[in-house]
Amino acid sequence: MRRMALFPDRMMTRRASYAHLRSRLSKLCSVFFGMLLVAASTGCDRAPAPAEEGKPKHSSDHARLVRLPADEVTRSGVTVEPVGRTAFRTYRTFPGVVRPNENALANITTLVRGRVAEVHADLGQAVVANQLLAVLHSSDLGLAQSAYLKARARRHVAEQAYQRAEFLFKEKVIGQAEQQRREGEMISVRAEAQEAREGIRLLGMDDKEISVLERTQKIRSQISIVAPFAGRVIARDLTKGELVETTQKLFVVADLSTVWVVGNVSEKDISYMHRATLVPDQPVEVFVPAYPDEVFQGTVAYVGDVLDTATRTMQVRLTLANPNGRLKPEMFATIRVLSEPAPDVLVVPEGAVQHDRDRSFVFVQQQSGVYEARTVKLGDKNGTFVEVREGLQEGEVVVQEGAFTLKSELLKPKD
Repeated sequence: MRRMALFPDRMMTRRASYAHLRSRLSKLCSVFFGMLLVAASTGCDRAPAPAEEGKPKHSSDHARLVRLPADEVTRSGVTVEPVGRTAFRTYRTFPGVVRPNENALANITTLVRGRVAEVHADLGQAVVANQLLAVLHSSDLGLAQSAYLKARARRHVAEQAYQRAEFLFKEKVIGQAEQQRREGEMISVRAEAQEAREGIRLLGMDDKEISVLERTQKIRSQISIVAPFAGRVIARDLTKGELVETTQKLFVVADLSTVWVVGNVSEKDISYMHRATLVPDQPVEVFVPAYPDEVFQGTVAYVGDVLDTATRTMQVRLTLANPNGRLKPEMFATIRVLSEPAPDVLVVPEGAVQHDRDRSFVFVQQQSGVYEARTVKLGDKNGTFVEVREGLQEGEVVVQEGAFTLKSELLKPKD
């Protein structure tokens, strides 16, 4: 009975011992596995070290360096200059065409139809003001002159009749009604004569010619076509004996001492054009294929207010001096509009900048024969220099010429 009584106590003691043992084992396992993880991670960090000891180390800095012997530098034409700041201006180019100055252009027509009797000017001929270009014979002009002379004669008769009626009315020979009738006839005939005079004026006769007609009463059916100002005949469309109408263009006379260059500005460049032309009489450069080594200077006379719906471009017009007549109408031209200079801008020559995929870089001289390929962030260009926004400091020595040779060395595959 006593053993039976003690048995439950022993069972409870054994269970407590087993629980304590399991707790110890669990803690030991946790510590053991933690040590394994630390050892494994330490081993992973250190394992590649022996393998790397046998290989040469190339840091990213070393990979961007190019070394050239002194004789190779000389042979490759590598030149260097310090980077500096300067006033920097950009430009945009636009296509254009040379046109005659329309303020000094005359399309010469006839005011009355007629037949060409004489032609005195040829295409390309230089003319002076009031120089005779052609002579026409017109029956319409003769009829108009005859009608004027007849109206003038009727006016004279009506004026004489009114003067007699006025005298007779004062002498009480005729009544007031008759005097007023004669006055009305005179006013009507005067109006007809004035109408006939204006008719021959519209047909091209000036006051001097009308005075000659009134004095001589000789009808002349000839019409003189004259140059309105000094210039050059750039178009002619008539021949002797041809019947010409009032709608026909006979000559085009242009003063080509100044010309226009009309260009088209794309929609994306309109704001640039407005900024560049804020200064009055801002000079603009013009290039033409006929004179590839020359630059012509002009000024912006007009910037369009509306866009061409088909081409999405805006018209711009320049005025250029052309004293020697070298710029010919319809020549193709390139307009270069310069911006206002921006002061204190860090720039390098465009030839110094190299490109590799989407990266731009320049070679900075570290010491003689050692050059670093430095990545830079660029801004605007003007055909000679490019703005550097990031990557360079003022005074650093940059390769100006021969950078392509260094780029070839940089991109060579490493052994």
